[in-house]
Amino acid sequence: MEKILSAKASIQIQKPIDQVFEAIINPTQMNHYFIEHGSGPLETDITIQWKFPEFDGQFPVTGKQIRHNEYISFDWSGGSEGMLVEIHLETYPNNSTVVRITEQQMPVSESGIQQAIGQTEGWANFLACLKAYLEYGINLRTGAFDFMKKTS
Repeated sequence: MEKILSAKASIQIQKPIDQVFEAIINPTQMNHYFIEHGSGPLETDITIQWKFPEFDGQFPVTGKQIRHNEYISFDWSGGSEGMLVEIHLETYPNNSTVVRITEQQMPVSESGIQQAIGQTEGWANFLACLKAYLEYGINLRTGAFDFMKKTS
């Protein structure tokens, strides 16, 4: 059996599970903390486009399985079927929600290790931005990645 690496991140958000779920699948909310624009909501077997403010072009994202208020999975490998993101939602006391994200499959190699580290960092940032948006109405991404934009 071939070994693979995964990126993982988790956080507790002080909001009900339905609000967290909607903020993750709905592009009109995602553009307040993650993407610049999305062509539609995440849905099972539907491919949408995400536009990130710090990158040129749009990225295809295919919904794999969406279970309301419980589970979201999508592939964003651009059609090569290999970068599966799984988001598990769980209700916790005081009307809060724990969000756990796993992204796989990265090969056990130097490049795979670097990719797993980068994706873990990215998903931790996603969760912090999601929490700031839902709990405080703050967009932490504003200006945060301007240094990554190509300058002429």
